[in-house]
Amino acid sequence: MSTTEEARLLELFATLAPAERDNLLAFAEFLQTRGLPISSVGPLAIPPKKKVERPKPLDIPRPENEAVVAALKRLTATYPMLDKSKLLTDTSGLVTQHIMQRRPHVEVIDELEVIFTRHYQLWLDESGQD
Repeated sequence: MSTTEEARLLELFATLAPAERDNLLAFAEFLQTRGLPISSVGPLAIPPKKKVERPKPLDIPRPENEAVVAALKRLTATYPMLDKSKLLTDTSGLVTQHIMQRRPHVEVIDELEVIFTRHYQLWLDESGQD
């Protein structure tokens, strides 16, 4: 295999979700055994896929008359798997609207919950755990 082919294969491998990586490795092992006599290969056993337990959001109920900052803390605790830096742009804009433009806290918190849910779904999609 040339260096270019190896680099391309590694580049493709890095873009795959964990489950797809497992499939690629199983296929590569299969291809490797094709040229060997069956007696030297033995039975083909593809290991069962490991069930990956995906982290779920914690069940932290929304209290009545919750403040925006308290809601941010609650949602951050509810979704500990999310990268807070990725949420910063969306959430800071809403907090600013609440403080500077007096946008009602209930509207802001409703929208914050949508943002956290959307980021969680993106996280699941990116980690191949949907």
